[in-house]
Parts: sequence; C-alpha cells; structure tokens
Amino acid sequence: MVMKQFSPPKLLSRAKVRNVMLLNLLATPGLGTLAAGRWVEGFCQLGLSVAGFVALMVWFVRQMIPYYGMMFGDSNAPPVDFFLLKLGAALFLFAWVWSLFTGSMLSRQVSQQEKAAIQMFGAGQVRLSEPEIHQSMATIPDWQRQGEVISRVYAFKDFPAAIKFVNSVALHAEQVQHHPDLDIRWNKVLLKFTTHDAGGLTERDFAMARQCDALNLG
Repeated sequence: MVMKQFSPPKLLSRAKVRNVMLLNLLATPGLGTLAAGRWVEGFCQLGLSVAGFVALMVWFVRQMIPYYGMMFGDSNAPPVDFFLLKLGAALFLFAWVWSLFTGSMLSRQVSQQEKAAIQMFGAGQVRLSEPEIHQSMATIPDWQRQGEVISRVYAFKDFPAAIKFVNSVALHAEQVQHHPDLDIRWNKVLLKFTTHDAGGLTERDFAMARQCDALNLG
C-alpha cells in the first residue's frame, strides 16, 4: 500500500506542544498550530489574526491622517470611529483563543499518549498465550507470525515516502519505548516486533503493529 503524501497527524512530544503553545500565544496565533501539522486550523487561525492586525492598522492610519491634516489647517478633530478597532481586536482575540484551545487539546492528546504508553508498558511484561496470540493476529491480517516474532513489509511509492513512514514509526516507538527491528530497501520497509523482556509476544507488540498500520493509512 502506498502512503499518501500528507501522512498521519504528527505524534507530538510534550516539549513540542509547549513550543506550539508559546508560538500561538506569544508570537502569532496559528504559527504554532501549523508547526504541529494542523494545517486547516493553523491557516484559519493565522488568517484571522492577520485580518485582525490589518483592520487595526487601517483604523490607526485612518485616525492619524486627519490629525496630520490639522497641522496645516484649522479643521477640528474628526469623531473617532471605533468599528475597525473593535473588528480587528475581535478577530485577533478569536484567533488567540482558538489557538489556545488547540494547544490545550494537543496537550491532552500527549497526556493520553503517555497514559497509553504506561498501560502498554505494563501489558508488555506479560507474555500472551497461544489463544490470545491467535486472537490478536486477527486484528492485524497483513502481518505474519514467525515463532515469537510478528512482521510486515510495507511498500511505498518511493524512498522519501518510505523514510517518512519510518520517521513516524520511530517517533511513536520512542514515545512508548518499544522499538521494532526494521529493514529499509528503497521503497519497502520491513518491521518486526517481539518483547524480549517477556520472552515472546505481548499485547505491546500487537498494539505497535496496529499503530504502524494506522500510520500507513494516514
């Protein structure tokens, strides 16, 4: 199966999420969201913040021009029109709050990933019985079992696509501390899982296999 060009959403670390929130809240709303790979949300937030800033600048220029004119004439100060000021502030504030919400959701996802990693680590210490292995194999039909190892070959359109997939797998494997044996042959990637500490296959191996399949479908 060939992986799509815009593969699965990024699996973010807690440090990455912190940087995303700092970019959104202290720099420009939307920049951090884009850095997190949330393209639709990021461009919408960035567009709103830019539109708000432009509206504020237009309001400022429109208010300043008559005052500069007063320096060379006797005209009175014009009434202040607050419409663009309110519009610009509202757009920018909405983008800022939206980006804050996005950051909090990403932080929650990281917490859930860490919780799942802890649970999977515990499950990884228990070797599965033969009936349990057969039941788990049914959830990953594209994988093969060879003794106490499960494996699958993924095929991609080219070498960069294969490496992109490997990088995604490596990031998730590092987060959950369960690493595969892998072999890269241009557009093909071979992954193998087993739990050495348990002396065989555990739920940890099958959970990683399912996650790799999900990354491939992104």
